[in-house]
Amino acid sequence: MLSFGSGQAPRASCRWLFITVILLTFVSWTIARESTSTFGRWETLTPATIKRTEVAAAAIGEKIYLVGGFSELSWYDVLLNIFFKRSDIIATDAVEEYDTILDLWRLRAPLPVPVHHASVASVANRLYVVGGLIQWPPGRSARVFAYDPTANSWSERTPMPTPRGALGLAEYNGKLFAIGGIGTNGNSAAVEMYDPVTDTWMPRATLPTPRDHLAVATSNQRIYAIGGRVGGDFNQNLTSIEAYDPIADRWERVADLPTPRSGIAAGIIDDIIYVVGGESSQTTFDLNHAYFPKTDHWERRASLPTSRHGLGVASVHGRLYALSGGPSPGATYTNVNEVFIPALPALIMSPSAAIVDPLVLRVMSRSGCVRRTTDRV
Repeated sequence: MLSFGSGQAPRASCRWLFITVILLTFVSWTIARESTSTFGRWETLTPATIKRTEVAAAAIGEKIYLVGGFSELSWYDVLLNIFFKRSDIIATDAVEEYDTILDLWRLRAPLPVPVHHASVASVANRLYVVGGLIQWPPGRSARVFAYDPTANSWSERTPMPTPRGALGLAEYNGKLFAIGGIGTNGNSAAVEMYDPVTDTWMPRATLPTPRDHLAVATSNQRIYAIGGRVGGDFNQNLTSIEAYDPIADRWERVADLPTPRSGIAAGIIDDIIYVVGGESSQTTFDLNHAYFPKTDHWERRASLPTSRHGLGVASVHGRLYALSGGPSPGATYTNVNEVFIPALPALIMSPSAAIVDPLVLRVMSRSGCVRRTTDRV
């Protein structure tokens, strides 16, 4: 929660500073309008503290949490690999918190266990990490961990019935839906619903096209399973999109993704689903496609500045943040932090734009004109 005019600066000075920053921001938007056009634009922000890939990301309020994945090898890890034939990829338990208002990163309490290809979502100011792949001993995880950002602590919850990694996780009406992934016997069609209040799981209608390395997103009262691959093979990338009705417990096919991709990530801005990044056997993608559920069609948007796969994506205040990921197919790493800003007309008209621009809040905060009224995020 933010409070205006309640910092150290005088209220009148804060009022004039706020008006000035708003006017300057509007001018900058007007200048950028031509280049933004209908495609939107990207900006580069402060990079994460750790280079990694196959991460998971979700937002709570104004903060984004980046969890797990593979991290870049240290010199110590390289030496262990040379002399003791250790793995040349290392799963991490790292958790980073990104403040979208202040453009700052900090490390938080690590995951109870290192995990990669996990899924993450938030419900009622809690972060839930579900499933994933375990490096040692190798296997699929069914474990569920809940993170309390106020206490900066993790607790374990009831495990998912079907162990799997590279799955999708979506929130709908306070419930979490774990979808697809790689199970113990190949691709899993399992769809299981988790209730954080009762800490219980319930099976739901199975995914028509079992897949892994997919993206999922909730929009317009539906959950969408997007792209991905078959059998963990990026030579078998998919374009198929299937929409799930949680009320009817039924799946249906919708318009295909324009380009077959896996290792992708998706986020929502005003009911529009943005699908970014991905990989094939030959390359990583800078693609950014927007899906409009109400009209069941796709449109191209401004390309991701840094092509990559295994990235994390989260939406905050009408902006889409694309974090970390691998710039080349396989085990490669970045700590890139790029934000997508939709086209100006949509930005002005959208409900998300009713929140004051993060740049404005950042300037006001550093001037002492705005402060947080609680540590809760």
